[in-house]
Amino acid sequence: MKKFNLSLVAVLAMSTFVIAGGDIAPVEPVIEEPIVETVSDAGFYLGLGYGWTSLETTDNNFNPSITDSAKMGSIMIDAGYKFNQYIAVEGRYWFGLGDSNALGWTGGVPGDVTVDSWGIYVKPMYPVTDAFDIYALLGYGGSDITIDNVSGRNFEADGFSWGLGAAYDVTENVSVFLDYTEVINNDDIKFGGLPTNIDFSTDVVTFGVNYKF
Repeated sequence: MKKFNLSLVAVLAMSTFVIAGGDIAPVEPVIEEPIVETVSDAGFYLGLGYGWTSLETTDNNFNPSITDSAKMGSIMIDAGYKFNQYIAVEGRYWFGLGDSNALGWTGGVPGDVTVDSWGIYVKPMYPVTDAFDIYALLGYGGSDITIDNVSGRNFEADGFSWGLGAAYDVTENVSVFLDYTEVINNDDIKFGGLPTNIDFSTDVVTFGVNYKF
C-alpha cells in the first residue's frame, strides 16, 4: 500500500511538471550576424624617395668598343592611382644628383655627369598580409644624360621599363617601399639628336614613402 501511494504521488508530480511546462514558450537562440566593414583600398597617392642610379653605356662605333659607367644619387617623385589592392597605375621621375668622378664621360676632365629618368607603369600588386605587399612595375621609361663640360654631348633613350619591389603600410594612409627598376636597356640612343650604335642601360634602386589620399 505504501509503495502504491508513493507511485501515485510520483505520477501526480510528473503530470503537474508536464502541465506547467506546457505553459513555457521554448527559448530560441539569438544569433548575431557579424558586421563586415568594407574597406576600400582605392585612391590617389603621391610619393617621395631617394634612389641610387647606375648608368652604363658601350659605344660600338669604335673598335674596340668603349664602355663607360656612372653612379649617382637621385631624388624621385611619384604619383599614382590605386584601383584596388591588386592593381594601380603610376608615374615616376628621378632627378639625378650628378657624378663628378665619371671621367670616362668627360674626356678625363673633371665634370658632372647627370642622369634624369622617368617611367609610366602598370603596377600589379599581391598583398602578402594586410600591411605588406609585393609588386611589379611594367611600362615605358627613358633616361637623359647631361655632361656639363662637354658642349652638345647629351644622350637620351627610351623603351620598355620594368621593376620589382615591396611596400609596407605604416598607417592607413602612409606606406614605405623599396624597389629595383630597370628604367632603360636600349641600343638605339641619340647623340646630339642623331641615332648612334651605343648600348645604354639605366638601373635605379629606390627607397621612398607614399601617402594615399
